[in-house]
Amino acid sequence: MAAPMIAFVSGGARSGKSGVAEALVDEWQSARGGARFYLATATARAGDDEMAARIARHRRERGDGWLTLEPPLAFAEALAAMPPGSTVLLDCLTLWASRVMFEAGFSQAEGRAMLAAGLDEARRRDFALVVVSNDLNEELLPRDALVWRYLAFLQALHRDLAAASNRVIEVVAGRAIDWKGGDS
Repeated sequence: MAAPMIAFVSGGARSGKSGVAEALVDEWQSARGGARFYLATATARAGDDEMAARIARHRRERGDGWLTLEPPLAFAEALAAMPPGSTVLLDCLTLWASRVMFEAGFSQAEGRAMLAAGLDEARRRDFALVVVSNDLNEELLPRDALVWRYLAFLQALHRDLAAASNRVIEVVAGRAIDWKGGDS
């Protein structure tokens, strides 16, 4: 079985992150074999027509060959049910973080522990895991304390994920910039 790999793909909204992440999943899965899973954090949360259209477009563009799951907040549970050696795309951490903070009311420490548990499970099961998230730190600074709290939480998750990842990629205007592990 191949060694576990973790990649973090970030960038601005609509920068092309998902396409870069899906290409990486395809590359890793064809090299490793095994099943290919898509953990959708937004599928059940299509709250408006624009989001529903984006979800439908992403499904079309991905095509067949993906096993799609909507993970619980403790996505380590979803990973534990997958066969060892799988290749997994979690899209996206931004929405997962908002669910953790706003829907479930978990603290930053609890959310970070949930992410760490998912990463540990991926390593234990020899997964290739690609995690996508929006880089909201480059947007205008918010004046709202709750938004500041969310941004602090998301950036803490990003730091944790970047530190734990074998590869870190930023996507700008559809172009992938490797910040860590691009030679792998």
